[in-house]
Amino acid sequence: MVRPGIIEHIRKGRVTQMATIKMVADYAGVSTATVSRALSSPDLVTPETRKKVQKAIEHLGYAPNFNARSLRALRTTKIVMMVPDIANPFFSEVVQGAEEAAQLAGYSVLLGDTKDDAERENQYASMLLSNEVDGVIFLGHRLPAILSRMVSERGFRAPVVNACDFTADHGISGVRIDNEAAAFAATELLLAMGHHHLGVIAGPLDSPITQARLAGVRRCLGQQGLGEQVRVSHGSYTMEDGAEEASAFLQSPERPTALFCFSDELALGALSALRTVNLSCPGDVSIVGFDDVRFARFVAPPLTTVRQPMRRIGESAVNLLLSILAGRSETQEIVTLQHELVMRQSTGPAHQPG
Repeated sequence: MVRPGIIEHIRKGRVTQMATIKMVADYAGVSTATVSRALSSPDLVTPETRKKVQKAIEHLGYAPNFNARSLRALRTTKIVMMVPDIANPFFSEVVQGAEEAAQLAGYSVLLGDTKDDAERENQYASMLLSNEVDGVIFLGHRLPAILSRMVSERGFRAPVVNACDFTADHGISGVRIDNEAAAFAATELLLAMGHHHLGVIAGPLDSPITQARLAGVRRCLGQQGLGEQVRVSHGSYTMEDGAEEASAFLQSPERPTALFCFSDELALGALSALRTVNLSCPGDVSIVGFDDVRFARFVAPPLTTVRQPMRRIGESAVNLLLSILAGRSETQEIVTLQHELVMRQSTGPAHQPG
């Protein structure tokens, strides 16, 4: 019910303060919770209620970080994209692909560098609940806790998409490559070159892509009866961790003849570790990376790696989100893009250490 006197105050120009969500609710004759739902989840309220709320918003000039055009459509035409580490060139290219697709559709991409921190992820995710953005794309493996309720209520219709470190367990749409198959192919290449003593520098163990890639490595080794011929270390996907983990492998009495690194940054760090102890690549140790970022073909030696279609990942994530926003999403959609194993000079035949 409309609060007594509020409409008369408005008509007489007596409401001079900035409009609040409570004033909108009073004018529309609904609760503040209903106003919030009408803005963030319009399909959860009736068309009649949406019209009341929209009329109140326009009449009162209530602006929760919307511009006038967005108020009419109850849309911001903005997307927030949460990136675990914007300094990582892999994510930079994914973001570029996302921005190109978004601009074609009249959307802007706001970038949130979360530094792989759960609190930061929640801060950026809250922009959706406060109606500052229309949707969220997150490139990490955690579904921000602040979005869990929305996803549990709306499932695949929630304007939330995951990419890169995708897991279907969240119940939302997303984009990925077949990480297990990609790691299988890279391991198969090294085995074909005679490398039966492998070192794997993987990402964090709680990451779905780490788990999938390790599964591919072990499946390949198992098929050739070499299940015990691999040693695995874990770190973040950085050059610093690549150098540190590779140094530990190289100081081992049974030095691996090849290192499979789960990112090109890890591989670059591993190359640095080889140079530090005067070992050559691939003469002493072969190295395979993952991603095929821009620098992979320019390092010495040029890096053998698994190529991900980084820009297409970004484009596909935006297109999935736009489909949800347009009401065209009927089921959870998982887009699996093709990877490619790129052969360069960082891999060669195995030579047992002398």
